[in-house]
Amino acid sequence: MEHHASILVIEDERAQRDALQEILSGAGYEVETVPDGETGLQRLEEQPFDLALTDLALPGLGGLDVLKFLVRHRPDCVCIILTGYATVKTSVTAMRLGAYDYLSKPVDPQEILLVVGRALEHKRLKQENLQLKKELHKRFGFANIIGTSEAITEIFELIRKVADTDSTVLILGDSGTGKELIARAMHYNSHRRQGPLIPVNCAAIPEELLESELFGHERGAFTHAVRTRIGRFEQASGGTIFLDEIADMSPGLQVKILRVLQDRSFERIGGLKTIRVDIRIIAATNQNLEEMVRQSRFREDLYYRLNVIPIRVPPLRERASDISLLATSFLKEFSRKKKKPLKRLSPEVLDLLLRYPWPGNVRELENLMERLVILTEGETVGVDDLPERFHLRQSASPAASQELPEQGIRLTTAVQEFERSLILKALEKSNWVKSRAAQLLHLNRTTLLEKMKKQNILPPVSLAPLPKKFL
Repeated sequence: MEHHASILVIEDERAQRDALQEILSGAGYEVETVPDGETGLQRLEEQPFDLALTDLALPGLGGLDVLKFLVRHRPDCVCIILTGYATVKTSVTAMRLGAYDYLSKPVDPQEILLVVGRALEHKRLKQENLQLKKELHKRFGFANIIGTSEAITEIFELIRKVADTDSTVLILGDSGTGKELIARAMHYNSHRRQGPLIPVNCAAIPEELLESELFGHERGAFTHAVRTRIGRFEQASGGTIFLDEIADMSPGLQVKILRVLQDRSFERIGGLKTIRVDIRIIAATNQNLEEMVRQSRFREDLYYRLNVIPIRVPPLRERASDISLLATSFLKEFSRKKKKPLKRLSPEVLDLLLRYPWPGNVRELENLMERLVILTEGETVGVDDLPERFHLRQSASPAASQELPEQGIRLTTAVQEFERSLILKALEKSNWVKSRAAQLLHLNRTTLLEKMKKQNILPPVSLAPLPKKFL
């Protein structure tokens, strides 16, 4: 079996050096040996090794000097110390300085292979963990947020201001607007990014299990509690806990959450020891907590503890200028994932998307784009490719079809949608000749170009590069 990992052996005794090379080479490792610490450091500077196996007592620079160099300059290289003078003091010193393990000579071949194998596996897992955290940071970083509308830009600036603080944040918004995405962006752009992010959907866990899920329990605390369990609050220590749909918590559990918010302490179910945690708390809900407080369905003191920094995420219908960018981004993403040709939306389809109310918000748009990538035969998505609910809105004009709901309507959003629809129709009618489209709309060409830029209207012939923002 070939391992391919590279190992540097630093050993002044020729017989030991040759024996170690034979053992490790026979196991499939790429082995290089040197007789002293100076030569060892020179090779470590010249070439990256996966593991260094060094004697403690060497002429000149000793094994601890090699270890200190590795910790400072080659942290990816795992170090194992060998010595014929094993003492508890030197063992503790080596481990404290960063050695993976400490072995006494003469070394048993089976033992050295076992320890080397474990050390390299530890290195691999550590690298995978760091890579995963880098990917998570990249995925949820601010540089990836899509959206240039005024509503989302304001949220973006607010997130930037509060991300690197420990203040409690309450995210408010309809289902599908991206509340968890915002929570993740805050965590992965804070000083807690190296710690865990523990999400808990309070509505998805049965009430009788949620307390144990959050706080944990001691062995024997209740029937079937056969062992001690650590809860989500303990798991999140050093990082962030995200309590989604917190409005669904029972009144009794709300009291316990209030205590955690106040002093970051609690007891496990059936336990007497008070546990203190270092966590940031982010909560979210799609319900009106102020109304629930008035109806005595949510504790007023808990509401004010949570509502330190409120962030309201607007529904998609209130950020219509972002629909084109989001749709294009999702089309690109699913085309790559599904290994399908890249699709583009016809002007008629984009017009319908802008007029649609999007009750499912961004999640509904994302699901629609996935469906269109899979089911659309040609390169261009036409009106016939859309589900029936979009056809029902096709014949009605934006102004005539707009109903005035009981709670009212955002006039600026409605005007923005209507203006965008007219610009698209003029561009389509003029075959995207902007000067002709401007004449149809009785506008100057420069005014039309400004409005197109403001509305993020892109030519249908190609997919323009996306700005480095997402949601």
